[in-house]
Amino acid sequence: MNSVAPTATVAARKLAGRIKRKVVATAWSATNNKSRSTKAPPPKALNARDRLVPSPVFMYCSERSGSTLLRMILDSHSQVCAPHELHLRTLRVNFANWYGEEAWKKLGVKQQDLADLLWDRLLHLELTRTSKSVIVDKTPANLNLWRRIAKSWPDARYIFLKRHPLRIVESLAAASPKLDVQDHYDRVNGYLNNWIDARAELPGPTVSYEELTVDPQGVVRQICKHLGVAFEPKMLDYSRVQHTGDFRRGLGDWNDKIKSGVIHAADPLPTADEVPKEIRDVTEKLGYL
Repeated sequence: MNSVAPTATVAARKLAGRIKRKVVATAWSATNNKSRSTKAPPPKALNARDRLVPSPVFMYCSERSGSTLLRMILDSHSQVCAPHELHLRTLRVNFANWYGEEAWKKLGVKQQDLADLLWDRLLHLELTRTSKSVIVDKTPANLNLWRRIAKSWPDARYIFLKRHPLRIVESLAAASPKLDVQDHYDRVNGYLNNWIDARAELPGPTVSYEELTVDPQGVVRQICKHLGVAFEPKMLDYSRVQHTGDFRRGLGDWNDKIKSGVIHAADPLPTADEVPKEIRDVTEKLGYL
């Protein structure tokens, strides 16, 4: 009996040892495999609110709506930079190869993010150059990407400028007389339908060119309040102020009227019977019928 007990004890110890080693090996293997298979956490997307210019102002309007007049008035303010049309949408950033794209994708930066960063930097550059605090972009073509702008700048502010659609068509025809009038109708409908969509979803005051020319002080005071700046009387005499930008086709109005520095009264509104059927729908939606 004495010989059996030690033998049983030794066997039990060996079995316990084998079990312990197996448990340890299994645990190590599981931990090691997990560490090898665990992927790095996905990169955080860029925060659209992390901007050098977190709340730029976009003036939404059609071409030939009086936006150059309003931008000249606003640019006369000591704290408002309102340059000629900036055409941000024409500035694009592309990856030259797949590994450049992959490198930045791993850091949470997409191609559109790069363009947004460029746009933001250029707006900031203009503010830095002028030592002002508010920037306004009046490019009419921004209406074609208003949803993207709202996503890129969640805290952007907006001014909605409108003018009677027939007067816009007449102004376009005077500027480009060789084009068929249907081209002008199509252009105006495209701009104004986007304007109507943006107006329905975005905050900001709506002002009309007609009101601006009749009561410039009242309209500009309303806009200044929206922008968080005090009204300055010199804004209404914009010819006496050094401005950012230029009078040139493609950058805004270039005619003698805008160069005069005087706010001229708008033409009388057309009667309902004078409005062509091609633009009656948008004319009604803008409140002119």
